[in-house]
Amino acid sequence: GPKKTALAVRNTKGELVVEEFETKGAKRPAICRWPLIRGIFGYIDSMVVGYKCLMRSAELSGLEDLVEESPKKKKKREEAERLAGQMGECTQAKETVAAAPTVESSVEQEVPATNEAVADPTNEESKDASKEAPKEEEKLPAWVMSVMTLVSVVFAVALAIGLFLLAPAWLFEFVADLVPAFKGENIALNSLWKSAFEGVVRIILFVGYMAAISLMKDIRRTFMYHGAEHKTIFCYEAGLELTVENVRKQRRFHPRCGTSFLILMLLVSIIISFFIDPISILITGAELVLPLRVAVKLLLLPLIVGLGYELIKFAGRHDNLLTRIISAPGVWLQHLTVFEPTDDMIECAIEAVKYVIPKDGSDKW
Repeated sequence: GPKKTALAVRNTKGELVVEEFETKGAKRPAICRWPLIRGIFGYIDSMVVGYKCLMRSAELSGLEDLVEESPKKKKKREEAERLAGQMGECTQAKETVAAAPTVESSVEQEVPATNEAVADPTNEESKDASKEAPKEEEKLPAWVMSVMTLVSVVFAVALAIGLFLLAPAWLFEFVADLVPAFKGENIALNSLWKSAFEGVVRIILFVGYMAAISLMKDIRRTFMYHGAEHKTIFCYEAGLELTVENVRKQRRFHPRCGTSFLILMLLVSIIISFFIDPISILITGAELVLPLRVAVKLLLLPLIVGLGYELIKFAGRHDNLLTRIISAPGVWLQHLTVFEPTDDMIECAIEAVKYVIPKDGSDKW
């Protein structure tokens, strides 16, 4: 919401847990809300908040505990529980023997080993159990977790640059050597071929990635919650009461979806990339070498993000032929990232939305 952000999660008991906090960036200077600039801050905020909420939801729902327990740990835990059960049985048997009436001394002399055999296993097995019982793992210090997170982010950014910038550019250079038409005398046409080829490759990689992860059980469930979010927002925008019945009837593909934003960024990047070589030739008299071209694309990323944000915001506020054309690629891609939710997921989405609706009506368009 404009002022508050809410996270609704079902815990291990199936109960809804809601956490709310101030919306990131709500108190930034007015310049941060200017066109083009606001998209950059909005994109960064959504990435940071989205990551934190996913990690927190995994913690609250008990998913982290399930992931952390490896088969080896599970086997040790089950063995420890089995030994603990045997210890309890032996202890109970020992107490029963101790409480039994005293038998004749002659019998006691005949079976001294038997009594010892009853008592001894508990000592031995208690030793084994103490060895086998898994010790409670100490949690890593906060600074270690911060370093691990930073390393993960750096690795992810490096992978994204290599996969979505370097790989398409190298592939074009390889294909261009085989297809002379890609390196003709017309500078503008060459630049068009290059930007279009690299853009299409990036889109294929992105769509392929989304299609692959949507097959994973946990990701598919996350995408079902994505559907609950969209349906709830549609219901709210329609001015209907936020009930499961009203939400269930809504569409699940929303024009302001983050998936649509990402695909729009890829399309905008194709258009912007078209001007890189012509401008470079106009200024320096030559095309940029591959490393410099990648560097320029990275520098242009804020502009691409800003334009993509403005386009998706425009498409979300208007409904006409132009906005439907703008929204179409994102809506198509949402078939891979937005699935039909269950009623309990809808309840979760409704709970989160209720917490962020401004009481003063400042959210009205």
